[in-house]
Amino acid sequence: MSLRIVVQQPDFAVASEYERLRQDARCGAVVTFTGLVRELAEAELLSMTLEHYPGMTEQALTQIATAAQQRWQLGAVTIIHRVGTLLPNEQIVFVGVASAHRAAGFAAGEFIMDYLKNRAPFWKKEHTSSGEYWVAAKVSDQAALKRWQ
Repeated sequence: MSLRIVVQQPDFAVASEYERLRQDARCGAVVTFTGLVRELAEAELLSMTLEHYPGMTEQALTQIATAAQQRWQLGAVTIIHRVGTLLPNEQIVFVGVASAHRAAGFAAGEFIMDYLKNRAPFWKKEHTSSGEYWVAAKVSDQAALKRWQ
């Protein structure tokens, strides 16, 4: 079971990450999720700035991935999260899971994203046409986490 945790400013190549995940012949499924910076309903999004606490962030992501590996039989797991200033439609997060069967891969990917949205120490500031503000935790994200507890 390999684990790859990366917090970085540069973009990532989904195809390269997929190739890393598919190397274990015991795994018959690779499930990936790529999150993008999306437009807001309230105002035009100009950019988003993501800040994090170096060291603590990687540790939290490792704990989330390890929890998934303990819950499901997984092969390789990759989490990449970008920080810095991002523009609309840029890639922000990649979660990839290799597993023997698709059910475990899909469940583990959702588990990782739900915990990442709630427990990873990232702070988002949205820069919009009507001002700047820090993004608060969403009730919907907190509700999604409850299904795993």
